[in-house]
Amino acid sequence: MGKIKTIFECNACGNRQNKWMGKCVECGAWDSYVELNKEQIEFLKTTSSSSTKPSKAQEISDIKIEKINRISTEDKELDLVLGGGVVSGSLVLIGGSPGIGKSTLLLKIGSNLAKKNLNVLYVSGEESLSQIKMRADRLDAVSKNLYLLAEISLENIKNELMQNDYKVLIIDSIQTLFSEKITSAPGSVSQVREITFELMRIAKEKNICVFIIGHITKEGSIAGPRVLEHMVDVVLYFEGDASKELRLLRGFKNRFGSTSEVGIFEMSQKGLISAKDANSRFFTRTKAMAGSAITIIMEGSRPIAVEIQALVSESSYPKRSSTGYDKNRLDMLLALLDRKMEILLGHYDVFINVIGGVKITETAADLAVLAAIVSSFKNRAISKDSVFVGEVSLNGEIRDIPNLDARVKEAKMQNFKTIIAPSMPLEEKNIKVFKTNEIRQILEWM
Repeated sequence: MGKIKTIFECNACGNRQNKWMGKCVECGAWDSYVELNKEQIEFLKTTSSSSTKPSKAQEISDIKIEKINRISTEDKELDLVLGGGVVSGSLVLIGGSPGIGKSTLLLKIGSNLAKKNLNVLYVSGEESLSQIKMRADRLDAVSKNLYLLAEISLENIKNELMQNDYKVLIIDSIQTLFSEKITSAPGSVSQVREITFELMRIAKEKNICVFIIGHITKEGSIAGPRVLEHMVDVVLYFEGDASKELRLLRGFKNRFGSTSEVGIFEMSQKGLISAKDANSRFFTRTKAMAGSAITIIMEGSRPIAVEIQALVSESSYPKRSSTGYDKNRLDMLLALLDRKMEILLGHYDVFINVIGGVKITETAADLAVLAAIVSSFKNRAISKDSVFVGEVSLNGEIRDIPNLDARVKEAKMQNFKTIIAPSMPLEEKNIKVFKTNEIRQILEWM
């Protein structure tokens, strides 16, 4: 009798090896390899050896571009992140921490699409039909064409899809489903890969819009194998604290649009809805206080005014902490203050916080962070009518930033009176512009 070949598979990325390894050579995860049993190995052989009709190469000039059919979800923030609406036959993965509003949002979206005479199937592997109905009543999401199914078997879900003409499928959540073809537990690499592949095949063949909810780990990534993110068309993540009203939905992958857009939602009694006056929810216009500066960041095509707070306090054991801003850039700015402006903070704690749960990923906020730190250190308040925009370089220069005119326009819409920037915008009416090219000029201006 021949010896059975042993195969080990990484739980994080699906990489396979003939022997157990402590660290995955593909994704770097530790202690993630598990041994596959005989049935799982036979399943892999069956799927890998299945014959398919070979494709024929075509000259690129002969290929016609297919028109993308988008369906509006009737939620302007979600449509913005998706690029104008959900595409027929696409797979959309939405991740987020527990309680942040993934199920609430998709149940409401399912109701909106059902009101367009589209048959929507909402599949839940975590809640009973009664629980979902109670939430739908609260959200005013009860619609005639919205169907509920409490099921975790992929085969039963496929059977339901074949019997009725559904146009939208919502899976809540992918980690709870299992396929009878595979003996491993739900949420494993083999299960998620097989289920996602089947959902993708059904979506393309029947032209169904598929929404998939995925739980995230404490590190902030989708729980389970990363292969899930590679197979779907769109990956969206919820950001923000579940205990606060405002939530951000950011796109990380979109085969049908831009990944730089962000949607702003707020949790209300009627569920997760598009935030009203969203652009004014990330700063306060109260009395000016030391350690606070306002900047305007770009989230895709949308400018947003954001307040940055700084606290500088003398300490025997100095700490550096940053929430919503890159700590490496914070260390660089502190070094510049030491070298260029002779503001020695070696014996001071420095804390930075971006209010509203926003995570700043661009360098245009450097100038505002610098101003907030100096304001806190010297205990001098900055006017709430002033905005700081600009990138700070290693030699202390303030460099130009993209979309300056859009930022100035947003500043005028929010009734700011002054903007400090590295260059002059094209439109300067109804706002004072102070041009600055060195960080020393910030201290003189303050």
